[in-house]
Amino acid sequence: MSVTESAVRDRLSEVLSQRGTEIADRWVQLQVERSGLHDGLVESELHEDADALVTALGSALSAGLPAERIILEHAGLRDVVVDLSLRRARAGASPTVTSLAVMQLKEALLEAVQEELVEGRQMLAAALLVSRILDASGALCFETFVDGREEIIRRQSRQLLELSTPVVRLWRQVLAVPLIGNLDTARSQVVMENLLEAIQQHEASVAIIDITGVPTVDTSVAQHLMQTVKAVRMMGADCVISGIQPGIAQTIVQLGIDLSDILTRATLADALETAMELTSRQADPRSGARG
Repeated sequence: MSVTESAVRDRLSEVLSQRGTEIADRWVQLQVERSGLHDGLVESELHEDADALVTALGSALSAGLPAERIILEHAGLRDVVVDLSLRRARAGASPTVTSLAVMQLKEALLEAVQEELVEGRQMLAAALLVSRILDASGALCFETFVDGREEIIRRQSRQLLELSTPVVRLWRQVLAVPLIGNLDTARSQVVMENLLEAIQQHEASVAIIDITGVPTVDTSVAQHLMQTVKAVRMMGADCVISGIQPGIAQTIVQLGIDLSDILTRATLADALETAMELTSRQADPRSGARG
């Protein structure tokens, strides 16, 4: 770090310490004056954001980190920027508007700095330093919004998968998962997790996986079904697969997948009948071994 940058950093930190409230108020004023930069937030919330960011910026400048690493390595400033971005996103602001609002702090800060620095080269160095830090802060706002949106999409996708793979209690100790639509790795995993949790919760002894509504089965899907059957058995329950369509049966044979050790039935009604027989045998061991 050059002596000039160190001196400018110290001067900026001093200005923020002495005139922080004034700078924060000016930043709020600029956001209110410029349409869209405060969408969804009341003025008290803008002041809260301003005070937190100005304080964190002063602390970051005092830490001695190079300007290009401040936003990445100063936890206090980074946390404030991330929190600001998330709160404005929840209020309905776009990532662009939030980023521009953060960058708008430059103007408020440099107005105060200009009154303190009379030497042109120092002023230019201060402007460059402030720009590097606040531009990086604006970029972090945008990144935070994108990451948050992706997390929401992942959570909603998971919720949709769970809704599309309900576990239904058909009878005492008998559960069923009626599957409709295409199966992929993610959905197959959700089927297994939900079914195993339901077996434990309801102390089920038979689980039916009905694939009447599944249009196609490939090697991957068949393997996932077999893994689910094995997992169900490890939980101490029997598993019955019902609704295998003629086309799917042919595909399974052509793929060379062996389902001979898995109970299969043509319809969900047939599977339920088998499940009742299995639970009856468990209740009365004298009725014979399972088959």
